[in-house]
Amino acid sequence: MKEKSPGQKTENHGNQVPQSTAPVIVPVSPVKRDIGLILAIIFASAAISGSLVYFGMQMGGKGGSTVTVDTIEQAFDSYVQKQQNKQVQDQQKAQDDQDKVDQAKAVNVKKVTADDHMFGNKDAKVTLVEYSDFECPYCKVFDGIANQLVNDYNGQVNWVYRHYPLSFHDPMATMEAETSECVADAGGNDKFWAYVAEVYAKTKSGGKGLSEDEVYAIVQDIGVNVSTVKSCVQSGKFADKVKQDIAEGETAGVTGTPGNIFINNQTGAVKAVHGARDVSVFKAAIDEMLK
Repeated sequence: MKEKSPGQKTENHGNQVPQSTAPVIVPVSPVKRDIGLILAIIFASAAISGSLVYFGMQMGGKGGSTVTVDTIEQAFDSYVQKQQNKQVQDQQKAQDDQDKVDQAKAVNVKKVTADDHMFGNKDAKVTLVEYSDFECPYCKVFDGIANQLVNDYNGQVNWVYRHYPLSFHDPMATMEAETSECVADAGGNDKFWAYVAEVYAKTKSGGKGLSEDEVYAIVQDIGVNVSTVKSCVQSGKFADKVKQDIAEGETAGVTGTPGNIFINNQTGAVKAVHGARDVSVFKAAIDEMLK
């Protein structure tokens, strides 16, 4: 699902997104390039011819019955469908294997405390802990999913927001995270969630989704004193808090965003479901915990 160097954090969208790298350009002389092209054409022609013969034999059988264009096309379509099905199965197996790894580490998730930012019924049976990045496009999508989950389960699910700004979205991802903490410090939990909603509604994501001026405009729009928040951010008052969230997320197996872990507040059971997947995937995890 993802390609990454050791320790590299990524965005998640069900599968984690590969990070592109600059291609290595190797000079090729005109003569060598032409020969390579000719050989490639010959090889491709041979492969296609062999495939047609194979499909023809499959459709014609040993009896040597007549092979038509239609029968070859049918055989080819069948072959393509089988390959596509195998690819889907391989991807699902890779996802299942990754889910097992995520689950083994999710048991280390930090327990919810009074210091957490919680949205919804504080006495809910299930808590969704999200490790998030304000500049992550998939977190922007997941913001709507998380709101839907809290609303659909009518008091049985609450949502805790923790920080996991990705380095390739900095400096804005970390600035926005620290600003959210300053907003909470100055205005309380409701203002924190108002800030979260407005940032995800307005950011274009990707590390440059908002400017600092636009972030502070959001602070003003939600009714929190901008000067107070700006002084707080510039002082670095909550820089360590954001770093601590990242470290605790890593301990719980989070490597990308959004990193999502469900906690059964009655039994202590946990379930990792990382990425911005279809809402039905998250509901299945919640339903299992509510049994």
